[in-house]
Amino acid sequence: MRAVRYVILSSLLAAVGCGGMEEQSQDEQTQDSVDVKPEGKGGGIASQFVSTAAKPTGTAASNGISYHSGPIMTGTKTIYYIWYGNWSGNTATTILTDFANSIGGSPYFNINTTYTNSSGGIVNNSVVYGGSTTVAYPYGTSLTDAKIQQVVADAINAGTLPKNTNAVYFVLTSQDVTASSGFCTQYCGWHTHGTIGGSDIKYSFVGNAARCPSSCAGQTASSPNGNVGADGMASIIAHELEEAATDPDLNAWYDTSGAENADKCAWTWGTTSTASNGSKYNMTLGSRQYLIQQNWVNAAGGYCAKSY
Repeated sequence: MRAVRYVILSSLLAAVGCGGMEEQSQDEQTQDSVDVKPEGKGGGIASQFVSTAAKPTGTAASNGISYHSGPIMTGTKTIYYIWYGNWSGNTATTILTDFANSIGGSPYFNINTTYTNSSGGIVNNSVVYGGSTTVAYPYGTSLTDAKIQQVVADAINAGTLPKNTNAVYFVLTSQDVTASSGFCTQYCGWHTHGTIGGSDIKYSFVGNAARCPSSCAGQTASSPNGNVGADGMASIIAHELEEAATDPDLNAWYDTSGAENADKCAWTWGTTSTASNGSKYNMTLGSRQYLIQQNWVNAAGGYCAKSY
């Protein structure tokens, strides 16, 4: 099983072009994570909105990412949310539900249709929101990786969420909750899979970016939907969803350094616009504006983009 990229913030290298960031070390795990923002991106927000993702000219021999024979998520993929902690009065529950309801069928998620399996099946552009459940603090405010899996297992075993092998279960934590393996210092989120109730279940941890906006939010002063934590989480959810779809068991699509499709474009936005509140956004999904990282197109030599 490939290793999770637990890269310490102080040791990160700046991303070059849209090729993502180099790994400094690996720790044997069964996860794949999205790193905290690299310090090399620059000291101000303005420096984060320079497009580094021009489509390459000419025909390349390789798209910069390879297939390793594992399964992909074909068919309709379902998003489930598990709201962990105290989300009372937080607009994130509406913002992120709207995001889950609108990403399927979008030009953005259509990028994933460039990924196929050995039979020619594709990650089709079909994603639905399957619902959510809310839990308080059954395992406290510092979650181990094992407890995060247990949160998912509890929801499935109790019947509060259905068991679905073509779904991604997102454990979303409130601002007062951390993950002890490195949230905010080494990663902003991760995805993996595990056997729950005898089935292979895909799940993800995405912490509240408001806990460490300088590390895990695209913007720290304002955001398109007026909630820095939720808007930061939307981009991380997108990252983990597209990686889970193309590499659900961590043995399908990744490059020679172990980077999955979204890793190769982490913290790049492409062309942005200015929202009415002065924040930046780069796409509209449903009725909302979002700042969502680009994803790697597995065609034409490979490149980062916001749509396909």
